Amino acid sequence: MRSAAQPRITQDHIDADDSLLDAYSRAVIGAVETVGPAVVKIDVRRGSSGPPSGGRGREDRAGGSGFLFTPDGLILTNSHVVERAERIDVVLSDGRAFRGDVIGDDPETDLAVLRIDGAPLPWARLGDSRSIRVGQVAIAIGNPYGFQHSVTSGVVSALGRSLRARSGRLVDDIVQTDAALNPGNSGGPLVTTRGTVVGVNTATILPAQGLCFAIASNTAQFVASRLIRDGRIRRSYVGVAGQNVPIPRLFVRAHDLAVSSGVFVVSIEPRSPALDAGLHEGDIIISFAGRAVAGIDDLHRDLTDERIGIPTSVSVLRGAERRHLTVVPAESPSR
Repeated sequence: MRSAAQPRITQDHIDADDSLLDAYSRAVIGAVETVGPAVVKIDVRRGSSGPPSGGRGREDRAGGSGFLFTPDGLILTNSHVVERAERIDVVLSDGRAFRGDVIGDDPETDLAVLRIDGAPLPWARLGDSRSIRVGQVAIAIGNPYGFQHSVTSGVVSALGRSLRARSGRLVDDIVQTDAALNPGNSGGPLVTTRGTVVGVNTATILPAQGLCFAIASNTAQFVASRLIRDGRIRRSYVGVAGQNVPIPRLFVRAHDLAVSSGVFVVSIEPRSPALDAGLHEGDIIISFAGRAVAGIDDLHRDLTDERIGIPTSVSVLRGAERRHLTVVPAESPSR
């Protein structure tokens, strides 16, 4: 009996593979050329530390990445990059150097906004992180270990992750990617092939490989707007840890819901407003204060200082039932 013939690799197959690789390369190159000029290197001096030597303590220096997101010199980066900074120097990809000033800092989401004065300044556009999909190409640009303007690429590995900030708060709606990140990448942009920023690179898990995380651009945009306005964020909280989940179409139709996703309650903090209101682990929050909640970002937008102490309606799916509860958000405890 004759064995089945093995498929023959032809020049057409080789040419097709080459074309796909060329298209991928062009997409990455285009994204880097669009966003790269807006990526900056941040050098931080944190004063002296340790025992004095010759009458002076050791100077504590640190660094990271960031990117200009407005044409008038506003920069997004990580809070931990600029914490305790006495002096901040910002270097653009073209070599220009500026003194950086902190406009606002939010350790709870590990985000900070800086300002530099100069013109003309390149800037990158923040995209809609809700539009990205698992498997989509993701490109990270930054300054790992001081190697300025380094580029790595991979894919979006997962969406809706939770990651604990250095302040201890759980940050939700995190983008997971396998685009390699190293110390110094913190604060740099995670970019699509269309040249829009969909995340702020923030963390890796060592010694794991391919487990890298970015704060979603929608979260970053909201936090940045408050930092620019107030210099800080005063929050209310209800005391739940959650993640975005789809809602079965049957439930959407049965309850005539305005959203097809919600916030799954993973856990509830003890002695919290959520516990007092009767929320349960496993509930799916679908509306808050009369507005539809499609995900964590929607809930965070409503948990502002104006909500502190105000009885607020919250709707949840508990199993197949829809329930209406009243929660009184408290001021988020300072860390």
